[in-house]
Order: sequence, then structure tokens, then C-alpha cells
Amino acid sequence: MALAVRRVAAAADAPPIADRIPIKGVVFDMDGTLTIPCIDFKKLRQVVNIMTGDVLDTIATWPPEQQVVAYAAIAEVEHEALGEMRLMPDLHDLCKLLDDAGIPRGLITRNTQHSVNHFHTKHLAPLAPFSPALSRDFGVWKPSPQPLLHICNSWGVRPEETMMVGDSAFDDIVSGRRANAAACILLDTEGQYLHSTEELQGESQPDFIAMSLAEVGLLFSQHYQLVSPQQ
Repeated sequence: MALAVRRVAAAADAPPIADRIPIKGVVFDMDGTLTIPCIDFKKLRQVVNIMTGDVLDTIATWPPEQQVVAYAAIAEVEHEALGEMRLMPDLHDLCKLLDDAGIPRGLITRNTQHSVNHFHTKHLAPLAPFSPALSRDFGVWKPSPQPLLHICNSWGVRPEETMMVGDSAFDDIVSGRRANAAACILLDTEGQYLHSTEELQGESQPDFIAMSLAEVGLLFSQHYQLVSPQQ
């Protein structure tokens, strides 16, 4: 039987600091995690006629010339959404918390590098960008653990010392599990799992469900210990 999924707001008393898992780096998803969801995924599927299954995995099986056309089509849908991009509430406070503690923060998205650059320059500034920030141009995408492992290697931090935060149980949480991340946090701002968490089992089961980025911040004061890799 799967263990019950814990919610930040209803979590038990904080463990003693000596018993807390050290976190030396935090990796975030972008769309729906750092930014409020704005991509029309129904339209995105329609423009490439992929109504079921994983869009990127399906396109990857097509002939190269067909892939070029498909990627251009979904990139156009993603580009249209940039005008609606808004930061998730409490993002700046969470970034400042990590920056002040000397904790590197990375980003992994299935979106384009252009969208990542737009997020950094038009919305996140003057805060420092997430680094590394890997888009699907990296060539391997979630739920593969490879992007997360690449980021850990670039930081000189073990996966067992990192946290993965994202809004997709089947991309972000699975990626974190497969990379053996110390903690996998599911951001559920819309209350999708408020009444039932039955589908969150196996690789898709998070350590905590957070209803906001502010609750993610609470985890660092109540359940985990931030430890700068420079210490």
C-alpha cells in the first residue's frame, strides 16, 4: 500500500534540525511552477494532431523533416502564451530565501529556450537567473532524470542533496524520483489533488504537496535544512 501523501499545511511537527535532510540545491519546473499556467495545451495538441500520449516523445519518433514542422507549430503556441506570462505568487521571496542561503537554483522545462530567456529577462529580473536553465533544446526532457543529473553535476552536488519542485506528478516528480533526488515537492496551486491523491503512487508520489510557493519556503524552515554547497 502506498504511503499517504503529506501536505505542507497539515504536516506533523518539524523534526529536530539534526534529523533534517540537507538540501544543497533546488531545481524547479517553469510553466505552472515558477509561472502561472498560460499555455493552451489543447491547442498545442491540435496543431500537431497528437491528442493522446506524450507530445514530445511522439514527435521524436517522426522523420526529421516532420519533426521540424511540428516543433515550429508547438513553438508558435508557446510563443503566443508569452504575452500572458505572469510570475507565480511568492516567487521572488522564495528565490531570495535560497539566494541568501547560498543555495543554487536550477530550472528544467519542456518549453523552448526562447521562453526561458523571456521569463528571465522580462519577469525575473533584477533577480539572478536560474542556472543551469534547461529547455527541451537540451535534447532530453522530463520525466527523464538526465536534465536533473546534468544540473547536479554542474553544481558539484549529489542528487541525494537536491530538491525537485514542479506541478506535474508525471513529469517533475517522476524525473526527481528517477534521479534519486532527496525530496520531490508537488506544487498544486489549483487543488487538483485536494480531495484525492490515489493516482500519486510509485514514481509519481511526492514527499509533500504544497499549495503555494510560500508553502515550499516553509519546508526549509520546518522539514529540511538548507546547506550551501560552498560550506
